[in-house]
Amino acid sequence: MQGEDPFEQGTASILRQPKAVWATAGASVVAFMGIGLVDPILPSIAKGLEATPSQVSLLFTSYFLITAVAMLVTGFVSSRIGGRKTLLAGLALVVVFAALSGTSSSVAELVGFRAGWGLGNALFVSTALAVIVGAAAGGSSAAILLYESALGLGMACGPLLGALLGDASWRYPFFGTAALMAIGFVCITAFLKEQPRPARKTSLLDPLKALSHRGLASVATSAFFYNYAFFTILAFTPFVLNMTPYKSGAVFFAWGLLLAVFSVLVAPRLQKRFGSLKVVGASLVLLAADLVILGYGNHTTAIVCTIVSGAFIGMNNTVYTELALGVSDAPRPVASAGYNFVRWFAAAAAPYLAPKIEEWSNIHIPFVVAAVAAVIGAVVVGVRRSALTHEAEELEPKHATEDGVTVFAS
Repeated sequence: MQGEDPFEQGTASILRQPKAVWATAGASVVAFMGIGLVDPILPSIAKGLEATPSQVSLLFTSYFLITAVAMLVTGFVSSRIGGRKTLLAGLALVVVFAALSGTSSSVAELVGFRAGWGLGNALFVSTALAVIVGAAAGGSSAAILLYESALGLGMACGPLLGALLGDASWRYPFFGTAALMAIGFVCITAFLKEQPRPARKTSLLDPLKALSHRGLASVATSAFFYNYAFFTILAFTPFVLNMTPYKSGAVFFAWGLLLAVFSVLVAPRLQKRFGSLKVVGASLVLLAADLVILGYGNHTTAIVCTIVSGAFIGMNNTVYTELALGVSDAPRPVASAGYNFVRWFAAAAAPYLAPKIEEWSNIHIPFVVAAVAAVIGAVVVGVRRSALTHEAEELEPKHATEDGVTVFAS
């Protein structure tokens, strides 16, 4: 409904939720913490395991490569065993592989354990919002707001936890995450009842078939280039800043706060005023400019640009997911799985390629490449506007959140 604000609609009922919802939301915070957890300790891991930056960056590559492939599997699994069992399976995998990550004696072992962690996280994150919506009180608006808040809080607190525990040893953040996820496992076991299964089971090929839609394929292609820029910042910048875990954690905590605020509060308002395509196009161009300044500025400038990038990333995350789920006639979970299958490959590529590009050239060029990728993402949106305009340009926040818009949001 035009003029209504989903944030204002949800604030009245967001706190009045069953224990099952709070248990799932709490576990979601920890799940999203796992994405940025290693950021402040990347240099410490490299030093502790005698590894190069490009080797350590494979922690992101293995994690997101498995996450991308797992997007084809999560719907298949949850439509057969149910949401509760899928959540518990994902949590169990995270507990095991996060703990094993802390015991690693080589970077190869750590990369392998992070891959297992990525599978568990994919199973959990892809199912969490559907479970929250099914169990929440106060309608879907409150449930979506609660989930998006958990996402933002997790992205902000992951680097902070990594810094606090990682200052003593790079191993402690992994053990801490395993302990927190184990608590989440117990809470969900105790408080969450099984949710109704979908009437139709999802096949492994359904997400790929959904990508035959011109609009969804266009969004996924643009998001692929955007995610390359996003994860160049997340995975490569800690080596450029070269700060202590505490200072690096503070930088990425501020980055995560901006991401959360712009994702939950700012993006819906800008969409309502300017339309989704204009917002994402402008945000991508601004992100590209930020990347160039980050790459060529001094140390203080790099810190400021890293933090500011969180604003553009927060807006893009929200708008892209809404575009993906609103532009095609495929069921939203299926469309989201296909879209995420494409874009997470860029998240796997950027952490590996950025250090390699630096080795082949200099420290500035990885950011130039990331900026070019962001611009290409904007160009794709402009060129494919006709395929996206049908629903995207007039997409309202209420419409976008009816069915769980950010199920797979990063």
